[in-house]
Amino acid sequence: MKKILFTSLLIALIILSACGNDTTDQNTLKVGASPLPHGEILEQIKEDLSEEGINLEIVEFTDYVKPNLSLSEGELDANFFQHSPYLEDFNKNNDTDLISLGSIHLEPLGVYSNNIENIDDIEEGNSIAIPSDPTNGGRALLLLENNGLIKLDENAGLLATEEDIIENPKNLEFKPLEAAQIPRSLNDVDLAVINGNYALEANLTPTEDAIILEKEDSPYGNILAIRNGDEDRKDLKLLIEALQSEKVKNFIENNYEGGIIPTF
Repeated sequence: MKKILFTSLLIALIILSACGNDTTDQNTLKVGASPLPHGEILEQIKEDLSEEGINLEIVEFTDYVKPNLSLSEGELDANFFQHSPYLEDFNKNNDTDLISLGSIHLEPLGVYSNNIENIDDIEEGNSIAIPSDPTNGGRALLLLENNGLIKLDENAGLLATEEDIIENPKNLEFKPLEAAQIPRSLNDVDLAVINGNYALEANLTPTEDAIILEKEDSPYGNILAIRNGDEDRKDLKLLIEALQSEKVKNFIENNYEGGIIPTF
């Protein structure tokens, strides 16, 4: 009888132990992200969220459109890949209602080249690839203007296009390309304006390889985006707290050599 009782207690303990380690008891939070650096940053907080009963599932994307569509359609709980000007333009053009829950970091936009080492070496008629989407294209043109290469119409704003260029003293030839494709174009153009995450994926170190680099006061900090109305969800509040933690700040500062800058 004692043996039967002992065996029953042992089985019960095994079952309880298994249940305690079962991730199905956790709330799964699906977050869309570009692989670098967003996916890497999210990986740093998986364990912290698990301790709060949240199973963080990272869904990787390599473009700037599908993550917002998937979030709007309810396939994701949040996404982490974009800045506020891009999100605002996306909402306007796609009839979506997404908002920022908070800013995490800045990925300085940079100008790169395989054969030009200094801004003073840029020559008449050099070709330059810029992102083709409105917000990053405008951001690229503003970066060039801030460094004296072009002048834009003062009314152009953040969504400036090539049509807003009123002075182009070196007659630079602009080649709009999808942002993700620009690093591959470095052999085909003289210069390329590359987003920070795509520069990192191409093994470029912004602080070392860029001949022009966006400054820290840029308004283009990368955000955690959610659906409007979800801002009071406890799991999303825990997510933004983890992303804006000292742990994440230290990870960014220690791993990206100034190519990414915390904004909190």
